[in-house]
Amino acid sequence: MGAPLLEAANLQLRFGAVRALDGVDVEIFPGEVVAIVGESGSGKSTLLRVLAGAMEPDAGRVLYRDAAGEAHDVQALSEAGRRRLMRSDWGFVHQNARDGLRMGISAGGNIGERLMAAGDRNYAHIRAEAADWMGRVEMNPERIDEPPKNFSGGMQQRLQIARCLVTNPRLVFMDEPTGGLDVSVQARLLDLIRGLVAQLGLAVFFVTHDIGAARLLAHRIVVMRHGRIVEEGLADRVLDDPRHAYTQLLVSSVLAA
Repeated sequence: MGAPLLEAANLQLRFGAVRALDGVDVEIFPGEVVAIVGESGSGKSTLLRVLAGAMEPDAGRVLYRDAAGEAHDVQALSEAGRRRLMRSDWGFVHQNARDGLRMGISAGGNIGERLMAAGDRNYAHIRAEAADWMGRVEMNPERIDEPPKNFSGGMQQRLQIARCLVTNPRLVFMDEPTGGLDVSVQARLLDLIRGLVAQLGLAVFFVTHDIGAARLLAHRIVVMRHGRIVEEGLADRVLDDPRHAYTQLLVSSVLAA
């Protein structure tokens, strides 16, 4: 498979007496979807934020390999360097779409703003790209000038995804992107994400407590408990033949529901 796109080694992070991350090693390869699963408080969202450079670990390091194959220590990057990564090679989809959108500007403006941050200054091209991406996430492009507040929660999440993907990032971090949505909306959104990930060849770190979502989207699953990885492997193997008692409990609780 070649070298990992992103790899982390021995990540440690404490919040007081709580070990949020306790010796975590994880990696992702180009085009791979890795689901990080576990109950609330397991450390999965903390891990995602450390991998994305949004939080500093107490120890350990995260390496990212750019398109030329050069490795960069994410913690050693300047704040400006991390911002450049996040608006070019990386993207982040928040659980609450409002955290990833500018609510005071139009839907098209939200998508176009990321293009402008990447250096595009052609208004006609930016608007055309925004309209195209609204269509790709199954939104009506005729609503391009409406603000996000006019859209439902599911549509706001679609808009956030369009904003994230318009610059063709290599790696996307998703933190419970279907959390808080109605079940039918979740299903349609997961289908949309799966199609876009396959079409664009994205690498995705996907945090979820939903085993069904992990099965649908992930090539590989990482199971966390109390800040540690207790099991990892190919998605079908982990879900059909869980070996750790905690993973068995997670899977059996879904089957019993």
